Amino acid sequence: MKDLLNPFKTFDEIEDFDAIRIGLASPEMIRAWSRGEVKKPETINYRTFKPERDGLFCAKIFGPTKDYECLCGKYKRLKHRGVVCEKCGVEVTLAKVRRERMGHIELASPVAHIWFLKSLPSRIGLLLDMTLRDIERVLYFESYVIIDPRMTPLERGNLLTDEQYVEAIEQYGPDEFDARMGAEAVYQLLHDLDLKQLVTKLRQEILECGSETKLKRLSKRLKLVESFLNSGNKPEWMVLTVLPVLPPDLRPLVPLDGGRFATSDLNDLYRRVINRNNRLKRLLELTAPDIIVRNEKRMLQESVDSLLDNGRRGRAITGSNKRPLKSLADMIKGKQGRFRQNLLGKRVDYSGRSVIVVGPTLRLHQCGLPKKMALELFKPFIFSKLQFKGLSTTIKAAKKMVEREEPAVWDILEEVIREHPVLLNRAPTLHRLGIQAFEPTLIEGKAIQLHPLVCTAFNADFDGDQMAVHVPLSIEAQLEGRALMMSTNNILSPANGDPIIVPSQDVVLGLYYLTRERINAQGEGMVFANLQEVHRAYENPDPSQRINLHARIEVRLPREAIDETGQPHTIWQRVKTTVGRAMLSDIM
Repeated sequence: MKDLLNPFKTFDEIEDFDAIRIGLASPEMIRAWSRGEVKKPETINYRTFKPERDGLFCAKIFGPTKDYECLCGKYKRLKHRGVVCEKCGVEVTLAKVRRERMGHIELASPVAHIWFLKSLPSRIGLLLDMTLRDIERVLYFESYVIIDPRMTPLERGNLLTDEQYVEAIEQYGPDEFDARMGAEAVYQLLHDLDLKQLVTKLRQEILECGSETKLKRLSKRLKLVESFLNSGNKPEWMVLTVLPVLPPDLRPLVPLDGGRFATSDLNDLYRRVINRNNRLKRLLELTAPDIIVRNEKRMLQESVDSLLDNGRRGRAITGSNKRPLKSLADMIKGKQGRFRQNLLGKRVDYSGRSVIVVGPTLRLHQCGLPKKMALELFKPFIFSKLQFKGLSTTIKAAKKMVEREEPAVWDILEEVIREHPVLLNRAPTLHRLGIQAFEPTLIEGKAIQLHPLVCTAFNADFDGDQMAVHVPLSIEAQLEGRALMMSTNNILSPANGDPIIVPSQDVVLGLYYLTRERINAQGEGMVFANLQEVHRAYENPDPSQRINLHARIEVRLPREAIDETGQPHTIWQRVKTTVGRAMLSDIM
């Protein structure tokens, strides 16, 4: 009670965990998650706009719509926290519990989970040693399946059409064998499996097997059965008898202008399930004809299929605008799903993106960063430096200086970015070289300048590609960027060890142009004492006296040699070459 009345108590302490284990949910577990059964398809009352009791937004099940206030308004404010209103049944607590409290639907008939049915290979099919087509025929009420042949010559797992079923009843009698349709039949088949006995049987069959195709199927089946045994999951849990209902704030109903509402597609899908489930319950109570009940069970199976994974089987259910409704699976899979969009691809502070252009004057470890971009990215460092140097007294004053772009700010920016690497990333980042560290140099304009030799690693070209810039903030991050991610440290490809930074395009063209020779070029036949004289002759300000880059010349060059006594000494010799080749030799 003391903890309950503590207003400073944190509601949801973050639990430390080492790993997440994903398994099948048993019906008991689904009921344990739930705060109550959703029995009605209604969402909110159209007059009061309050959630309907036992509906998809029920406050009794999912929690109050306003902080510390029950639905009827009897209990308000923090002092009643934890009290359950005896009139409306709503617990007085924070409204954010509507993001975490789940409900459940008790299904009138079992329903197969489409993921375990339709994913390849079909887990239900593999476990029962039946084809996907056969299981679908049973689930969607096209054929009967033998559950227990008893004393008849029929075999367990065999399929019977309506005509064959009637013939079997006439031949053996209605109580001499057990054959059923729908998910109930599949549930019973899975429930009756003895996994330990099946493992022994499969191992024996593998030893005796001669066919390679059969061996592959047996191995897959054995692996699946052993996984079920080791994990403690039960095969019959692949057929749902209880359906969990997502918390309402994760499938919101939002009022729009003009009295209309925008709702999540999930609400429509849940509504279909509840309507069909309630109709089936009513038909079962009325002991309706078998054919009507069968049709309703098939429709319930299809509605649950659409809720879990719309469009996986048959045509997708569409909304009013002919757009397929977004199911639970669509929420988590694909590029726009929860994992790729929200967990792996978060938006981050201290980052920017711009078009890339070639920076021919850059060194390999440098990138050109637009001044305006750098000013925005390095703001906290600039504020700190302005205060440290006494140019501003407060952060607010420093902020105003930066906004006015005073001359002192640009000097500080130059200081701040010196030896502070930034990370450049080009999507898609397909290998680790898709993100590398560079030392920024400030440039005018709005485009990021990139060294042409690192383009191969990024798979970048300059036809409108964009790249993202990230600023490592902590000293550790900067150090890691400099030590591990600097472009000068990533010359070899991590995939195969081959150089990934190799001369290309302009560099190759430049080397070719520099080293080619031309007959009768200006200065041909000249002899030079050393390489410095070649440079002077080429850089002569008088064009008539200047030697051509491609002219054939001779240069006196030193060469190390060993004399008879074994002592090293230098021999000077004349080498026939061109001006360009002599210069390249000097550079190398």
